[in-house]
Amino acid sequence: MINSMTGFAAAKGESGDWSWGWDIRAVNARGLDVRLRLPDWIEGLEQSLRPMVQKSVARGNVSLSLRVQSVRSDGAVQINPDALERALTMIGDVEATAQGRGVSLTPATAADVLMVRGVLESSVGDATDTAPLSAALKAELPGLLDAFNAMRRAEGKVLHGVLSGQIDRIETLTDAAGKMALERLKQMQANLRENLARVLDNADGADADRVAQELALIAVKSDVTEEIDRLGAHVKAARDLLASKGAVGRKLDFLTQEFNREANTLCSKAQSSDLTAIGLDLKAVIDQMREQVQNVE
Repeated sequence: MINSMTGFAAAKGESGDWSWGWDIRAVNARGLDVRLRLPDWIEGLEQSLRPMVQKSVARGNVSLSLRVQSVRSDGAVQINPDALERALTMIGDVEATAQGRGVSLTPATAADVLMVRGVLESSVGDATDTAPLSAALKAELPGLLDAFNAMRRAEGKVLHGVLSGQIDRIETLTDAAGKMALERLKQMQANLRENLARVLDNADGADADRVAQELALIAVKSDVTEEIDRLGAHVKAARDLLASKGAVGRKLDFLTQEFNREANTLCSKAQSSDLTAIGLDLKAVIDQMREQVQNVE
């Protein structure tokens, strides 16, 4: 069963003097990109949590955010004067440089300044051993990841149904194209025999073998048997991928490109409005399938 790359989960916890809340969310990406927003005063936390997230997710742009606060009355967050002075100086330098170059910037707000790293600090965090807190957070993360992956599996189940339906539609259209191509082949053979007879009757000294070879070449260029066979093989490969375990999004994406290539060739060789219509229907379904595949891990 496939997993969706998109997902979300949130959790809250408390241990000792600390309470926390965190969330994890993911969106589509070509590879795996894990971004962590963690309190920098908890020593070694990122080194502990990042491998756990990377092991749980194979593909996607994943963001994990954690907010920790003290439940003790003497553990209020406070402003670091030195860090505040540095932040204000940097903001002033940026605004002065922008003004000198004729660039207009939106004035920084107090909230913007407080978001600068180091301006806000926890008095308790600076004076307390954070190892127990780090251990508690590390112990709770697997539960968050389980909830996150459960949502991705649920979305993956929906995606599986959508993709299965699209693959069934591609198979139906391919079968219809095969039957139509077979009927067209019989008609083409009859037309070629008539054309050959007509050419030989009206061309003195024409090389019958040469004319037959040219007409046969035209027939080969119009034959769509190989394209239909490959489309059938791609349908089987797509179903095998949907039934397999692990990350298959990239393989499915590549397969939709192969589907599209065969549909394009089918349209270019069709020489029949009905067969061309089937080819265009194939391209439409394949394009819809490719959009859905972008969500598969």
